[in-house]
Formats: sequence, C-alpha cells, structure tokens
Amino acid sequence: MSDWLPSLITETPAEGYDLAVKLARVAVKMTQPEAEIRERLRAEYAEDAERLIEASQVVATHFATVAAANNYWR
Repeated sequence: MSDWLPSLITETPAEGYDLAVKLARVAVKMTQPEAEIRERLRAEYAEDAERLIEASQVVATHFATVAAANNYWR
C-alpha cells in the first residue's frame, strides 16, 4: 500500500468523504502527471455540467468503497 494511503479506515463519514475526494484527485494526478496539462483541462470541464456530474459520480463510487471498508460506521 502506498504511503499516502495507509488505510481506508476513517473515524467518521465526513473523513470518509474527504478520503473519497482524495482518492479521485490522486487518480487524476496519476493518470495525468503534468500539472500544466491538468490546469489547462480544468478550464474545459469547469463549466461543463455533465463533466462535473461525472466527477461527482467518481467520488461517490470511492465513497461507497470507503463506507463499505468502514462497515458504514456502525
């Protein structure tokens, strides 16, 4: 496991959501390691509702994984 991701276990659902966002962001950085390109592309999707919804769906998928790993914080 990577140093930046020692575990999927979090104390609260809010921390789990933050982790889900981080997972999505790291995936983008790993897919496109060039910061300048990511910045340029951000302008293209920042005002595109469909792309923003797609980004939210990715975070939701990651959050579902984190929630399951945490037994839904029961």
